[in-house]
Amino acid sequence: MQRRQRPGVATVLGALVALAITGCSSDGDGQLFEPKREDSPSASSASRSPGKSPATPATPAPPAKGSVKVVSTLTENLKSPWGAAVLPGGDLLVGSRDEGTITRVDLETGKQTAVGSVTGVAAGGEGGLLGLAVSPSFASDRSVYAYFTTMGDNRIARMLLDERKPAGQQLGAPDTVLRGIPKGVVHNGGRIAFGPDKMLYAGTGETGETGMSQDKESLGGKILRMTPDGQPAPGNPEEDSLVYSLGHRNVQGLAWDADKRLWAAEFGQNTWDELNLIEPGKNYGWPRAEGKAGKPGLVDPVAQWPTDQASPSGIAYAEGSIWMAGLRGERLWRIPLAGKEPSAEPQAFLEGKYGRLRTVVATGSSQLLLITSETDTRGTPEPGDDKVLRLDVT
Repeated sequence: MQRRQRPGVATVLGALVALAITGCSSDGDGQLFEPKREDSPSASSASRSPGKSPATPATPAPPAKGSVKVVSTLTENLKSPWGAAVLPGGDLLVGSRDEGTITRVDLETGKQTAVGSVTGVAAGGEGGLLGLAVSPSFASDRSVYAYFTTMGDNRIARMLLDERKPAGQQLGAPDTVLRGIPKGVVHNGGRIAFGPDKMLYAGTGETGETGMSQDKESLGGKILRMTPDGQPAPGNPEEDSLVYSLGHRNVQGLAWDADKRLWAAEFGQNTWDELNLIEPGKNYGWPRAEGKAGKPGLVDPVAQWPTDQASPSGIAYAEGSIWMAGLRGERLWRIPLAGKEPSAEPQAFLEGKYGRLRTVVATGSSQLLLITSETDTRGTPEPGDDKVLRLDVT
């Protein structure tokens, strides 16, 4: 199997010079800000081979009651895939972060069909065309939603999908439902999803400006809940506000379990990445806490990981567990649930075998689609990257 290329001597020396000048390393794609590249490959990752077992927890996990296996590669040669959403009937929409395009993937054959481009996308750093969601009323309104970065902000827009038109011309112009989400080179959040209540949820980032997370007037560092038209949803903690929860650093994973509880994956800074159970109006700590801090007024995560074992992006729920895709960690985490708590220690699968993992989508009670992320400027692409893998949960 082809080995990943190690950084050249000039690259390493350049990085050391930058560190000496600034006293910090890059967080994201090129912005000098914090002492960790948020979702870059771990320093020891040189090839796609199974990594070491997680250093934590200290106690062994109980015997696995199930497992997951890759049964096929559904499609390949995608460029910078990020967001994904399943259409009624099963086909998958996949967005390209850097190219600003949406591709339809046939769930049976893997055939790719160009849908169109999202007007106004300004890709750069961790920004570009990010999350996708399909309207719960798609059969009547034919609407697809996208979260994307423009020259001035992050925003959410809906577009009509007209499958009668030729390939590449099926996507209508964006109709913005929410603008003004803070943008940055890093920490743009970007995951959107419709909940069981048919409201639209969005995970946002604090763009490296940590004060946003605790500022209730800012849309950065939050989970937002809105109507399909972008208005504050009925039942929000404050009736005139989109803010559903606060104190987040960079949320890129949203999923609901069988009991309609909302779970979110969040990037930590240097120590702990998090899986949180989200409840309205609660404060999840950033920047006052990272990981389980036990501070009054702040909600501790349900599970946490060292940042080199996770850097979590997409999550999905299937077979009683949350499945979490890891970028820097290059593995798929299973967190079995019993109500509001894990029923066993998290388990890692596919360690190092497919590189960086961006998005996981449930397509049935025991089936997942897993999207790799090697062509996003941080990976070491191999022939066929990026891929959509078909997984069975057993």
